[in-house]
Amino acid sequence: MNIYQNFRQKSPKQRFLFVLGLVFLCLYLFMAATLIIWKSMPVELPYRNRVILAVILIVYAAIRFVRLLQQDDN
Repeated sequence: MNIYQNFRQKSPKQRFLFVLGLVFLCLYLFMAATLIIWKSMPVELPYRNRVILAVILIVYAAIRFVRLLQQDDN
């Protein structure tokens, strides 16, 4: 219940930035999944390198998500 109270008490700017952060989190996860799943990409990149790039994107998305949650607590 406390989470919902915090969300209601935010200013419109804070709510917008929170939603924008969630959108970018989903975008990074979608890009990582696309790199792993799409076998015949138009760009020549070995599969091993695509997986490495996807893992980096997932880790970056996780870091941004943790920072987004920590920023909400303040």
